[in-house]
Amino acid sequence: MLLLAAIWGASFLSTALVLRELGYLSTVALRLFGAAVVLWAVVLIRGLPVPRDLRIWGAFAVMGLLNNAVPFTLITWAQQHIPTGLTGILNASTAIFGVLMAALVFADERLSRRKLTGITLGFAGSAMVIGPSALTQFDPTSLAQLAMLASSVSYGLAGSWARARLGGLRPQVAAAGMLSMSTLMMIPVALSIEGIPDLSLAAPSWMALLYLSVFATAGAYLLYYRVLAIAGAGNLMLVTPLLTPFAILLGALVLGEDLPPRAYAGFVLLAAGLLAIDGRVLRLAERKRNRV
Repeated sequence: MLLLAAIWGASFLSTALVLRELGYLSTVALRLFGAAVVLWAVVLIRGLPVPRDLRIWGAFAVMGLLNNAVPFTLITWAQQHIPTGLTGILNASTAIFGVLMAALVFADERLSRRKLTGITLGFAGSAMVIGPSALTQFDPTSLAQLAMLASSVSYGLAGSWARARLGGLRPQVAAAGMLSMSTLMMIPVALSIEGIPDLSLAAPSWMALLYLSVFATAGAYLLYYRVLAIAGAGNLMLVTPLLTPFAILLGALVLGEDLPPRAYAGFVLLAAGLLAIDGRVLRLAERKRNRV
């Protein structure tokens, strides 16, 4: 889990480095294309069956839109206007929206008092991070912060869609299909708006782009499902707050970012909300009280 958190936490820094030379749409398209190539290589090497049902590929298309094309585009655009650490903090709201969307869609995901408390804390933390000016002064900074929250909503919808439509598929195949469809969406959009990208990038930009594709996307998906099988969905949800300190630290060390105090206070509330939703810390404290 710590490795996965570190990989995803470093993706925000890598994105910031690539954006110095590439447009945000081209960055997303190339990231998705590279990751799709890597995952299809894994599928072919392992001899996994490729779906032939058009309905499954339609489900891949929706998943690619909700889990890749929309959130990657919003996050990458937002990073042009707000610090890397701040994007990492706001990204922590993903699990909050995931729980909320699941409760709205599935009967067995009802909102208990504990989950409602966690969601309330999460929303309070997000509001503290972005500040009241985001609702009154729609400058690029405010819009970028709201875009980050919109990306979390998209991720939340993707989680519910995956449960409803992609159950029973091998995770490597599902990830490869999803990335293929999102790549097919993003390449024409990037070409029509930004044109053919100039790929004569400096070495650091190429390294950052390769990291985004191979490690932060393809490799992270493979590791994600491995951790899911070992630790379960409840433990895996805690990756979201774990990756935030990596994003903050790398942004400060490499880019010299300095976040306002309210951002850190908001992250504490977000993390508290996620711990409340997870419930294990509260149950452990209750057992200790009962022993006393």
